[in-house]
Amino acid sequence: MPATITRFDGGTVTLGDDRLTELRSTFRGEVVVPGDEGYEAARAGGFNELYADRRPGLVVRCTGTADVIDAVNLAAAERLLVAVRGGGHSIAGHSSIDGGLLIDLGAMNGVWVDPDGRTVVAQGGATWGDVDREAQTFGLAVPGGIISTTGIGGITLGGGIGWLHRKLGLSCDSLRSAQVVTADGRLIRTSPEDESDLFWALRGGGGNFGVVVSMEYDAHPVGPVVFNAAPIYPMAVAAEILPKWVAWTRTAPEEATSRALFWTFPDVEALPPELRGQDALILAALHCGSPDEGERVLQPLREMGDLLFDLSMALPYRAAQSNFDPFFAKGVTRSYWKSLYLDDLDDAACELIVRRAMARPHPLTLVHVPQMGGATSRIAADESAFGDRSAAYMLSVDGNWIDEADDRSAIEWTRDFVAEAAQLPSARGIYLNFSGDEEIGGDLRSAAFGTNLTRLTQVKDRFDPGNLFRLNNNIPPSTQVDLPGQRITVEAEKQTT
Repeated sequence: MPATITRFDGGTVTLGDDRLTELRSTFRGEVVVPGDEGYEAARAGGFNELYADRRPGLVVRCTGTADVIDAVNLAAAERLLVAVRGGGHSIAGHSSIDGGLLIDLGAMNGVWVDPDGRTVVAQGGATWGDVDREAQTFGLAVPGGIISTTGIGGITLGGGIGWLHRKLGLSCDSLRSAQVVTADGRLIRTSPEDESDLFWALRGGGGNFGVVVSMEYDAHPVGPVVFNAAPIYPMAVAAEILPKWVAWTRTAPEEATSRALFWTFPDVEALPPELRGQDALILAALHCGSPDEGERVLQPLREMGDLLFDLSMALPYRAAQSNFDPFFAKGVTRSYWKSLYLDDLDDAACELIVRRAMARPHPLTLVHVPQMGGATSRIAADESAFGDRSAAYMLSVDGNWIDEADDRSAIEWTRDFVAEAAQLPSARGIYLNFSGDEEIGGDLRSAAFGTNLTRLTQVKDRFDPGNLFRLNNNIPPSTQVDLPGQRITVEAEKQTT
């Protein structure tokens, strides 16, 4: 059956049966088009149900680097609109596509650990659960996110805030090298010594520069058992509890990373009766040192008021890393998130957060306040593409809901909340991994990358001048080179697409 695929200029190209037969004989992985028996399974797999109905014109389920190179070359030759899927957790829908080519790395999930050298190599389709499974066998960990099902690629390329960032830095700070397939089909090894500008850009600049097929990380001794605090307070007393948490964070050691979360527990039998259907403030924290020391350090979080329940305990690091998986289950919620950094959480900031959190439009909507600082803040803004790291906190408003009829109101509520928070004197910047905007304009790019944007544009000019990799938090090239060689300005391209 022929396949019609969307091009990035808005047109289409049709691949006939002979061409598809040729492609299937070339690729080791599956080549899937609408009408194939496995198409529905191949197109699915994203986190955000807002984009669940997207139907790629062609899916290549890559099994190795050669498949990725051939897929990129096909996209360049035919000028196809391209999306790249690793773990599929993109809130903004960048890991799904309507009409274009989906390059799926999901089968490329191998992980190799060197326990003596304390390094981990992982393929681009691996998740943090895959990495943790292998690394924890040797008592090692790579700083990841806060759930186990997220892909390593998206988090690392966007920065990587999780449970270890205050002690060990962001995910991208532990990156040692990466293998990247660039827009011209080359496989490039990049590191501080090899293609150092590209390596710099990958550490926070997103998927703008190619398809990352593998990453090598520094691994760090963690666990295998850690202490995880999870005291749960009634949301009704959040105005009293949140300032106490803020005061505790100001003196907490770097081994401890905490986050305040406003959420409503579902009314399900799997939960203790005390939690079912309850609006709650969760003061979650992980201490990456010894469990005994962690329990001592995190104990004050459990004594800030009358508890609904306390889920605090010593447990394997792998279990702690997956504790929040139910908050972010794939294929369940429609989601739109926005974030910003806060230099401080003063009385005005706490009042705004509590007031807004208590008026969330849907019980699945999460107001998430991670503690920053520590090792993360000791790297200068220009040392990696991630930019300024000096904020003490982040506010992430994770709009999650179920009914399509609530799309507009839920998105507007999230935007209004963050717009109000942006008026706080301590507010600045955004974290693009926690963004639901499909496209980011100049203001958001500047807020995310600051003075690094000029250098990022130069790297984009060199490695992707035609903006083949544009379905991401896009950094357009300064002067776009169309793939056949015609140069057009970015503004002219915007007017024709």
